[in-house]
Amino acid sequence: MIYHLSLQTAGYIAGVFLLLIGLPGLIKPDFTRGFAQCLPRSNMAGIILLTVDLVWCLWLLGLFRFLGWSSSFPMEMGEFSGFRVPLLVVLPIGYLLVLVFVDEFLAVRALGILFLLAAEPLLDAAFFRNENSRLLVTVFAYLLIVAGLFWVTMPYLLRDQINWSARTTARWRLTHALALIYGAAILACAVLRY
Repeated sequence: MIYHLSLQTAGYIAGVFLLLIGLPGLIKPDFTRGFAQCLPRSNMAGIILLTVDLVWCLWLLGLFRFLGWSSSFPMEMGEFSGFRVPLLVVLPIGYLLVLVFVDEFLAVRALGILFLLAAEPLLDAAFFRNENSRLLVTVFAYLLIVAGLFWVTMPYLLRDQINWSARTTARWRLTHALALIYGAAILACAVLRY
């Protein structure tokens, strides 16, 4: 276990995230549609999300242990532990190269990477739990994985998905209502069941 999150904490995080996505889309559909349609090509959002991805990856590799801020590595790499130091060098170089050379849909690719990183703590928290309601968190984690894989490899899909759901106000509200309901279900299970 890397993150040591309880299922209840993971449920709170996933539920609040979905509520924060769904509620603004229901209340202010025009504003959120405009924001969402600008997101795929936003360079500033791409830089911010990619920086978050880099810091998360460096933390997983144990950069803070090398700097003396921590006493242990967060992620055990087993037989690949010899790659830890080269990865700590290659990741910042790759980060800079991506910022220079990948300006097409950078925000979508970085969001996909963030979704892939975020799925692991959710799956880790639900691992070996007996409650059937844990499947709400597990399914959400696998949805993050599938979306992340598609958005990293084919980033134009997020633009197309946003444009499809933003075509009418009713479709936009329905999409966000589903996210809101799913988030409320996860949050209710986190409060009552986990």
